Amino acid sequence: MKIIVAKTAGFCFGVKRAVDMAFEMAKKKRKGMFTLGPIIHNPQVIEKLKKDGISPLKNINKPGINAIIIRTHGIPLQLMNEIAGSGYEIIDATCPFVKKAQHYAKLLKEEGFQVIILGDREHPEVQGLMSYAGEDVVVVNGKRPLPRIRRNVGIVVQTTQPIESLMKLFEKVIERANEVKVYNTICNSTARRLKETKEMAERVNVMLVTGGKNSANTTQLAKLCRSLSVPTYHIEMAAELKPEWFKGAKTVGITAGASTPDWIIKDVIKKVRAIGG
Repeated sequence: MKIIVAKTAGFCFGVKRAVDMAFEMAKKKRKGMFTLGPIIHNPQVIEKLKKDGISPLKNINKPGINAIIIRTHGIPLQLMNEIAGSGYEIIDATCPFVKKAQHYAKLLKEEGFQVIILGDREHPEVQGLMSYAGEDVVVVNGKRPLPRIRRNVGIVVQTTQPIESLMKLFEKVIERANEVKVYNTICNSTARRLKETKEMAERVNVMLVTGGKNSANTTQLAKLCRSLSVPTYHIEMAAELKPEWFKGAKTVGITAGASTPDWIIKDVIKKVRAIGG
């Protein structure tokens, strides 16, 4: 059985930067250091950080806080200001691409545009973007009809969205608005990963998508593979692999989300080899 591994599988720049920052702070063994929410969407990395003394917080009112690491997805502006006003040390691990999207959302608002965000309203990155975009911000995910919008609108995008979704949204918006300003804030890493995964899925018998079940970009990869009618399995760990998935398969493709560490990918490869011979 032949195994093909995506070159783009694993940590993107922003995730690697955030994880490196967190583990570097963990080495200092300081008390009272936390991440605000999970620093990335990978349960195994979060558990490793916990063992090293850095746990995620749900709110900033917990006693004993000295320093807070901001997750790679960013946080709402109001919360950032509240943390700064509380006197905690801030280690900002927000992905630079997310920072750029926040900047453009704020810029559009200041220029008088109604901001439309393409993304998942419940995702922490989008919740952060909303705080920069003004009270009349609209969040769309492409699944529901476009709500009523103003005649002048600006568009920013959750960094893990596919370019096709942005193009479809633009076509709908241009029919209703007189003035449209678009900032393509999709991460380059996301676009490359989706492109490589699509090409791989078209020439293998089975696709394995490795990464957190709560990871938006990993889920997007699995959705893409399934849309191409190739048997696809979204797993977090090698232990989830089942021999019957590979029955009759000659070629297996392995890709992984941007928040999946190398050691998990290597474990999956090793287990597939053991199953396939």
